[in-house]
Amino acid sequence: MIITKYFPDLTPQQLELFAAMDALYHEWNARINVISRKDIDNLYEHHVLHSLGIAKVVTFRPGTRIMDLGTGGGFPGIPLAIMFPEVHFHLVDSIGKKIRVCNEVIAALGLNNVTTQQARGEELRLPADQRVDFVVSRAAMPLADLLRIARMHVHRQQRNALPNGLIALKGGELAAEQAAVKVKTITTQLSDFFSEEYFATKAVVYVHC
Repeated sequence: MIITKYFPDLTPQQLELFAAMDALYHEWNARINVISRKDIDNLYEHHVLHSLGIAKVVTFRPGTRIMDLGTGGGFPGIPLAIMFPEVHFHLVDSIGKKIRVCNEVIAALGLNNVTTQQARGEELRLPADQRVDFVVSRAAMPLADLLRIARMHVHRQQRNALPNGLIALKGGELAAEQAAVKVKTITTQLSDFFSEEYFATKAVVYVHC
């Protein structure tokens, strides 16, 4: 499994959970298409390891609360929930069938640190005590729009070395998106960590909220 190439210190339980994802996603993707059928066989490289690129940039402390905005089939939230079992992840997507797949995978894996909600991020109103430390996202949404939504849900209390904010997985040319944000962004190229060609144009972009 490609994950162990870059994360050699996973526990036996984490390895078991990551290994179980293959059959689960093949089964559910055959019923409800949340990953391109041409891409499902690249599950670990293109989806799981890509999600875990965030774990190369920040180690979330226990008790951290994170929203995965536009989670789709559960990425990056579910892989990160396995990586950080003492961190709570709230997966949000506007499409009900995608949330259904997330729920089925979460239940099958027995993840008790993940909740889901069908909602549009910009219409969601979290109670003050449920606001999050970070919003993470792999959604194909402009950075400025992601940041606008993230600011609605991120609270000010700090518990991590990295200040609360937005952490987005992005690909391709980012200059125009970053310019539109008009605040400082920090970009980390995933090719600094992962040698596969897929990651040549992939990056983690952080913006303080």
